[in-house]
Amino acid sequence: MPADLFTLRRPPGEGLPIVANLPHSGLQVPEHIAKHFTPEQLQSLPNSDWHLQELYQWLPALGVTMMQANYSRYVVDLNRALKPPFFGSFWSAVVPEQTAFKKAIYTRKPSPQAVRDRIDEYYTPYHQQLAALLNEKIAQFGRVYLLDLHSFMGLITDDVCLGNANGRTCSAQLMQIVDDSFARQGYQVVQNKVFTGGYITRHYGQHYGQHRSQPLNGQPLKQLEALQIELHYPLYLPDDQLDTGRIPTWQHPTFTQAQQRLKITFQSICAALSPANLSKE
Repeated sequence: MPADLFTLRRPPGEGLPIVANLPHSGLQVPEHIAKHFTPEQLQSLPNSDWHLQELYQWLPALGVTMMQANYSRYVVDLNRALKPPFFGSFWSAVVPEQTAFKKAIYTRKPSPQAVRDRIDEYYTPYHQQLAALLNEKIAQFGRVYLLDLHSFMGLITDDVCLGNANGRTCSAQLMQIVDDSFARQGYQVVQNKVFTGGYITRHYGQHYGQHRSQPLNGQPLKQLEALQIELHYPLYLPDDQLDTGRIPTWQHPTFTQAQQRLKITFQSICAALSPANLSKE
């Protein structure tokens, strides 16, 4: 397993029963994989959640445990179910063959064994660590909120899209808390509009609100709610860099302003989900 497979940032002190997961913000591509990418693919890594780790760097200070992938979604897509075909569609395969725009990723496609090696090296350890984090919070607080953080361009033009698989991965209460917190900062929010929640949200949130004896990756699952949060690129990235075929910069006034606005938003979310304010069951 690569030593820098992911970055785990813990809050000071006890923290909160919140885990923020960033599965698509990584931009690293190992040389043995990158040499088979087209030059265009390497220049932009399109549909990545560019720079979310910098955008949300203040989350641990609010009490949130933050886990981010360091490797690109084109090495392995952590937000796809581990089922065949493992190499194929951008929208369903663990290793995509083409981009979302059906453009070629490879000058030489990986073998089935190479795909399996990537799953073993990058996908499985990540999910093992994420499951361990969630169970750690459950043991500490009796529950955990998983916020799966993403960004997007295309399909819809709304500011923020919240996805809980149409009510199946988190409570209406959690959805409303997050919706209201964004709306108070002037964001236009939609729920389950196109982005209804990917594999991570659906897999880990599939038994929300239930106390179960079945293990989550070998650990006891008690109560877990999962919500996907999608943020529109233009809200935090410079407009003139979004269609250049290159990775946009985060060192820009638009980015700084978005950080400040989002920090206030998440302060509200964290306050509502703090142990002192959790509703009694």
